Amino acid sequence: MELDSVKKLLERYFEADTTVAEEELLRDYFSKENIPDDLKPYAPLFGFVAKAKKERFAKPLDLGPEKKLGGSSLYKWLSIAAAAVLMLGVYFGKTYYDEKEVEQQQAQYAYNETKKALDLLAQNMERGTEKMAYLNEFVEAKDKIYNKN
Repeated sequence: MELDSVKKLLERYFEADTTVAEEELLRDYFSKENIPDDLKPYAPLFGFVAKAKKERFAKPLDLGPEKKLGGSSLYKWLSIAAAAVLMLGVYFGKTYYDEKEVEQQQAQYAYNETKKALDLLAQNMERGTEKMAYLNEFVEAKDKIYNKN
């Protein structure tokens, strides 16, 4: 491989623009013994990648004893029951809230209607009081006439 093409591939490698095949070419190139001095600092990088590929974990893993389903089954059922109770609580709480809201709206409507009725009664009482004033003058005039005779 030519030195210029290796340098271009290195530039592309560090910019993360190389393909897997091009990276394989770089690994092969840096695994050789006759590398120019200006490219020798990159050799450990590609040597490490090749070495890391070969590493394997050989120790057996102890994952602990298998758990029986008895305890976790109870836990599952308790969580399902808790979720069901929560859903019922939300449903009935919402229903209760809606009923209270409707009751409050009905009470407000009744209050407004009662207020209208009392306003109408007050207006009629005021007109009746004016009529009573005329009647009172009539009574006074009548008393004056009857007292003079």
